[in-house]
Amino acid sequence: MDINPNDYPSREVYKLITGAVVPRPIAWVSTVSSDGQPNLAPFSFFNAVCSNPPTVLFCTGIRGADQSPKDTYHNVRATGEFVINFVTERLAAAMNITATELPAEVNEFEKAGLTSGPGKQVRVPHVVESPIHFECKLREIVTISEEPGGGYIIIGTIVHMYFGDSIYREGNYIDFAAYQPIGRLTGSGYTRVNDLFELVRPPAQIKPD
Repeated sequence: MDINPNDYPSREVYKLITGAVVPRPIAWVSTVSSDGQPNLAPFSFFNAVCSNPPTVLFCTGIRGADQSPKDTYHNVRATGEFVINFVTERLAAAMNITATELPAEVNEFEKAGLTSGPGKQVRVPHVVESPIHFECKLREIVTISEEPGGGYIIIGTIVHMYFGDSIYREGNYIDFAAYQPIGRLTGSGYTRVNDLFELVRPPAQIKPD
């Protein structure tokens, strides 16, 4: 089946992309508005960029309910800060509650029964129940499209990292059996990380100058 994305509405293209690009990690992004109102929302268009400086990105789309940018975008743009909390299987139901499109004055931490903790390097709270969170300062926002189906790439520099004792191991390793992260598929689908295998990478064939 050959498909020209220009021949399909953006919603159908979204279904095809999210069905092919799997599994996707979930950035559970906490922010605050300029007047201090907290917000928490998940984004599965998310990944790491590099480690020097430690950089991540996630994409926030145009809200389906009213075709406007999401609160997360407005908050990051106003404050220049955000926290990426990581979602475990135990936190999946709470994460799903925070995916609801809600008025800006609603506190998603409270609605999902979560505990907010103060930041170390940012003014944004994190999800205490999450075993990992990254505090980030905004580096850049790239506007892709402000039409329905479009959105913004938000790039942040990590200024503080937290790993809970339950999942952190000596030598800077993460215990995946204890961590139990989940990934996003398509539609209502998610996946667990419980069937691992290893491949040893062949040695480099390029010699330094």
